[in-house]
Amino acid sequence: MMIFRALSRFAALGLFSAGLLGPQAGPGAAADCASMGRQIAAENGGKLIQAAESNQGGRPVCVVMILLPAKDGQPPRRDRQVIPLD
Repeated sequence: MMIFRALSRFAALGLFSAGLLGPQAGPGAAADCASMGRQIAAENGGKLIQAAESNQGGRPVCVVMILLPAKDGQPPRRDRQVIPLD
């Protein structure tokens, strides 16, 4: 039983490193996500807080968090947007 566990962990590690198991996004997707986030923040007059690539429903998306300036005496607010990457 111990040998099977060790072999299955080794196989899973190999699949992850080969990109066959888990997210398919590479370093370029994170850079694209950040640039998309900066563009959206600039269009809305806000500041990019966070941009991260994720999967939702099996599809790659970019999740962007923007800090929008205060209006009418209200505090600044956060805006979360999900943008499809395909």
